[in-house]
Amino acid sequence: MLTFPNAKINLGLDIVSKRPDGYHNISSCFIPVNWKDALEIVPSDEFKFSSSGLEIPGKTESNLCVKAYELLKTDYDIGSVHIHLHKVIPMGGGLGGGSADGAFALKMLDKEFGLNLTIEQLQSYAKKLGADCPFFIENKPVLVSGIGEIFDDIDLDLSRYKVVIVNPMIHVPTKIAFSQVMPQKPNVEIKDILNSPVTNWKSQLKNDFEPSVFDAYPEILSLKDKLYTLGADYVSMTGSGASVYGLFPSEADELDLKLHFGDMPTFISQLSI
Repeated sequence: MLTFPNAKINLGLDIVSKRPDGYHNISSCFIPVNWKDALEIVPSDEFKFSSSGLEIPGKTESNLCVKAYELLKTDYDIGSVHIHLHKVIPMGGGLGGGSADGAFALKMLDKEFGLNLTIEQLQSYAKKLGADCPFFIENKPVLVSGIGEIFDDIDLDLSRYKVVIVNPMIHVPTKIAFSQVMPQKPNVEIKDILNSPVTNWKSQLKNDFEPSVFDAYPEILSLKDKLYTLGADYVSMTGSGASVYGLFPSEADELDLKLHFGDMPTFISQLSI
C-alpha cells in the first residue's frame, strides 16, 4: 500500500492564549499543499521501519509513523508491517510533514487491517501523535483553533493562485519563536480576513511568530521581502518557520521564480482549492 503524505501551510496564525498545560490556543487556517513524501506499508514477518530521501534526525522509535503503528498495536490485534518513508518535505520548517506522515500511517494501517475506524477515532489517535496530526486525517482546508485540533469548515477559492514555498534551511528553536509572542485575542478574526480579496491580506493577515523569528534570522525576513518583490499578492511564514510562502497569480512563470532561490528547497504548485 502506497500513499503520499502532503504538507500544509498556515493562512494567518494568531497565538490567542496560554493554557494551564503549557500549550497555547491558536487561531489559524490550514490548507493542504502538494509538496509530498511517499509512504509505503506492506505486511512483514516482523516490524521494520526504513527511510530514504532526506535524512531523518532522531531515533527510529520517535518517528511518528512508528508511533502510529504502536498506538494501534496497543488497542488492536494487527500484524507486523514494513513501513518505508521516502522523505521529501523539509523537516522543521513549519510545513507539517512529520505530522502528515504519522496521520497518513494511521489511515493506511486502518485500511490494511480493516479496522473501520471513524474519522473521529482516527483524529483521536492522531491527537496523541501531535497537535498538527489530526488535520491530516481529513486533509482539507479548515479554520483551526484550540491547540490545533478543533476544526471548522471554510469556503475558500484560491484557484487563481499558485503557491511558491521556499525553505531557507534554517532551524528555528521553539524558544526563539515564542520569545516575542504576547498571546491575545486578535482584533479581526482570521475567517473574516479570508473573506476579503487576497490583495488585502498583506496589511491584515499575520503570523504572530514572525517578529521574533525575523529579529533572530533577518535572512528569513529578506526572503519574505523577495517574494513580494517578485510579484506575490500575499507572503507569510508558515507555522513557527522557517519556510516562507507566497501566493502568486496563476500566470506567474514557475521556472523564472524558482531560479531566484538557488539551492534552497523550493516548491511551486497551482492551488486547487
